[in-house]
This record gives sequence, C-alpha cells and structure tokens, in this order.
Amino acid sequence: MKTVHFGTDGARGIANVELTPEIVLALGRAVARTITAPTFLVGRDTRRSGPMLQAALSAGLAAEGADVIDAGVLPTPALAWQSSVRNVPAVVVSASHNPFGDNGIKLFGAGGAKLTMETEAVIEEEMGRILDPAVRGPRPVEGYGVGALVAEEGLVDAYVDHLGSLIEGRRLDGLRLVVDSANGAATAVAAQVYERLGADVVAIGCEPDGTNINANCGSTATETLAAAVVEHGADLGLALDGDADRLAAVDATGATVDGDELLALFAIDLAERGQLAGNTVVVTVMTNLGFALAMDARDIIVKETPVGDRHVLAALDKDGLSLGGEQSGHIIFRRLATTGDGLLTGLVLADLLVRESRPLAELLDGLVEHVPQILVNVPVADIGLLEGAEAVWSAVAEEEADLGGLGRVVLRPSGTEPLVRIMVEASGDGVAEAVAQRLSALVGYELQSAAGLAAQVDG
Repeated sequence: MKTVHFGTDGARGIANVELTPEIVLALGRAVARTITAPTFLVGRDTRRSGPMLQAALSAGLAAEGADVIDAGVLPTPALAWQSSVRNVPAVVVSASHNPFGDNGIKLFGAGGAKLTMETEAVIEEEMGRILDPAVRGPRPVEGYGVGALVAEEGLVDAYVDHLGSLIEGRRLDGLRLVVDSANGAATAVAAQVYERLGADVVAIGCEPDGTNINANCGSTATETLAAAVVEHGADLGLALDGDADRLAAVDATGATVDGDELLALFAIDLAERGQLAGNTVVVTVMTNLGFALAMDARDIIVKETPVGDRHVLAALDKDGLSLGGEQSGHIIFRRLATTGDGLLTGLVLADLLVRESRPLAELLDGLVEHVPQILVNVPVADIGLLEGAEAVWSAVAEEEADLGGLGRVVLRPSGTEPLVRIMVEASGDGVAEAVAQRLSALVGYELQSAAGLAAQVDG
C-alpha cells in the first residue's frame, strides 16, 4: 500500500508519483483526525504541482469537517507566524530547496511550531488506515458538517509589516542589497521587506514559472547572486531557498557565507548586547568543528542536537534559549519566531551591518576557522537497512578512533531523500576525503548487499 513518510522536515517525494492527489487527500484527512482543530491555514510555494496538491490536501481537511484558509503562495515562516498569531495549525505544500519536480508537506501545530515526530507518526498510521480498503472508517461528515475553503488576501502585507517591526525602529538606509528569492515563495515578499526599511534592493530569482524554483538560484546555488552583488556594488547578497525558511549570504566581494558563520556572528552580537539567553547557542551535529572552537574562544556555550530545525527549536524551548540554527542556513531567533526564517535572518544581518558600519567580510575575518569537512551522499534503495548495518557502524567507530580528537564522523540517513549522508571532519590534507571515500564505498556495498538479500528472502 503506497503512503508517505515524514522525515526531518515534513514529508517529501516526487509530485504525482510518490505524492499523488489521492495520497495527499488521505494525508489531509489523517491530519484533521489527528489534530482536531476547527480551522487550518494552508499555503504553498511556486511549484507547478503546488495548486494540485494543495487542493487535494484542503479537500481532505474539509472532508473531515475542518475549515481551510487558503493562503496561496506564501513563505513557510509567514505561515508559521500566522499560525502563531491565530493559534491555529498550518500546512505548507513545499519541498523547500528540492528541485521543482519534488513536492512536500510541512505541518505546524497551533502556535506555529512544527509537529513532533510522535504526532507525525500517528498521522502516518491514520493515513494507512484511510488508504486500506479493508478498514471501515468513521461515518463521514455531511451537509453543514463539511468544512469550508476560503481564500484570504493581505497575508503578504501583514507579514512584511510584522518583519519590519522586529528591529526596534531602526532602518536600513544607505545599504544596497541583492536579494535572490529562488523563484520561490518569497518572490512577492523579499524586496518589500528591505525596501520598506530604506534599503536599495536589486531583486533576482523572482520570476517563477512553476518549474524554475531553486534552479541555478537561491541558497543552494549562490553563483548568480555573487556575480550580481559584485556587478551592482552591493554591500550584501541574500539567497533564500524555495520556501524561504533558510538563508545563505554573500559579502561585497562575492564570497558565500554559510549558516555556521552567520550563526557565529549573531551569537557574538547578541552576547555583546546581553541578549543571548544562557550565553548559549544551539547547533546540530553537522555544524563545523570550527564553529565550536570560535564560540569556546569567546566563552559562549554550544549545545548540540540531531539534524533538523525541530530539534533545535525543542532544545531552545527546553532551556529558554534564544538562538540556534543549522549549517544549511536554518536559523531560529526564538524571541522573534517559531521556526527558521530566511527573510528574518537576512533582516537581522542587514541591521547588524548598519549598526556596525563595517563590511561583512571584515566582521567575519578570522571568526570561524573551518576544519576541513567533506559531505558525501550515498544513494540507497532502502534507507531502513542502515540501522542494522553492523559493518558500517563498526567502520565508523574505527575511523573516529583513528582520527582521535582531530576530527569526527557523522553518518546518518537523510530525512528527505533515499540517501545516506556521510560527513567527515579532519585536519590534514586529504584525510577527510580518504575517510569519506572508504565509508561511502562500504555503505554502498553493505546496503546493496542487504537489499539484495532481503529481495531474495521476500521472493
């Protein structure tokens, strides 16, 4: 029985193959049965499959008696903010930074935080029951019990106004920015955010056609942005991803700045202003070792979580902390937002540059000395076989022992794709590359062998 599974950031798959209207309709019904709320907010990014899947999802919610507010194309963090303000759950149809042929579903509970993995597991189970013809479901709602679908205007303007209120009355006058919206959900929003505060903005990546989202643009491909920053003599370049919940930056020289460097800059700035709660910043296991060394040198505590901004948020809330994020550019300013917000991150960065009156390259000079890091993605047929691959985990332990305190290995299943991700950090020329090559070859061999054996047993 075909269904979908939730990973580190929602459920994703190939649109109309793994995420079909039938599957998403069942998912909508399962969500409504699990999260019993009278009203849901539903939005999407600019993918061609978005309207189709949003319609199916909304139909599933309405079929269970829930009203649906259609937010149309809107950044994921804007939906999360609306969820927080209205105290209603929200659903975003988006595959974030993935190619346009993919799509996905992100779920937020009332209050704007992503659902726990436990709640997502319950939704998966309920969806399985809905899709099983042998299971008799509850009596369907009818007549006046069916939910209403209503489009709402003005959500973009409300979000722009909200972001503009978060920098305590300061402005961005005199700052020239290039903003790349990745032909995605922030297309109608991004330039407005910064222009309203006085910045001179050059907007690129803002001509979505349904198929060009994230295509050679945005946070995963900053080359075009870098060229535009240099061409226009800009102070700063901001690159969003398809649903605008992450950010990569480019300095005035055209050099790309990753999430680790941004997070270090923000942590130090907040600490100096007495606004870094607990004098602590939360990161994931994928954060470069150089970040931890930079924070240690400034007596800032680093707390580490598994990959995924939901884990970062959980750690922030558990200890009442204010800042956390990922190397990918998901950064959470907990006192300002409930999730990663690329537009907010860009705004905080632009505000910092104006306050410091120094170029970004100068602020970052020598801040994070990256330990050489290699990331290899190994395609596998069945990601579930990794947990029991004893030879793989034994090899990981041996490689880490050989590295001693001069490096580390992080090997994990992707939460969004059929990949095993291998990250190796190690000092010394070619050391990280050699370890990653050995482990990737072993993962490929062991998991393919296990998959073949499983197929023989099933046969």
